[in-house]
Amino acid sequence: MKIIVDADACPKTVLQICLRIGHKFDVAVWTIASFNHNIKSDYHVIVGNAAQEADLKILNIAQKDDVIVTQDWGLAAMVMGKQAKCLSPDGREYRHDNMEFMLEEREIKAKYRRSGGRTKGPKKRTGEDDRNFEAGIEMILNQIRGIGIPHSQQYNK
Repeated sequence: MKIIVDADACPKTVLQICLRIGHKFDVAVWTIASFNHNIKSDYHVIVGNAAQEADLKILNIAQKDDVIVTQDWGLAAMVMGKQAKCLSPDGREYRHDNMEFMLEEREIKAKYRRSGGRTKGPKKRTGEDDRNFEAGIEMILNQIRGIGIPHSQQYNK
């Protein structure tokens, strides 16, 4: 098990939380980013600047029960197919039951932007977002380890 951070667009506070939680849970934290970023991490992988290069690297190294931190819904869908857990920087776990809707929404917004429309950008990050992320990643790590899961469900993973 490892935590893999899509560090190209990851807020700095989220990266710091990942490093702290990784240390607390004794889980390696891998950061993947293009050479344009200056990131300090024990397991940092530098990729080129081509489109989707970081995403492809993450997809290639992700394994079952890894925790992927990304804002990219498409990447989230692909790593979930490898039975990895996936979390957004605001602390929401991506789930199979709503992924199809999210990808459809992404496509509709992309078409709208290509035709000249404008969509809203992300909200300004708050301390509450950091607290939600920290709670979310701790919950996922505990679930993977079987802590906090009803005994009858531990064997159905």
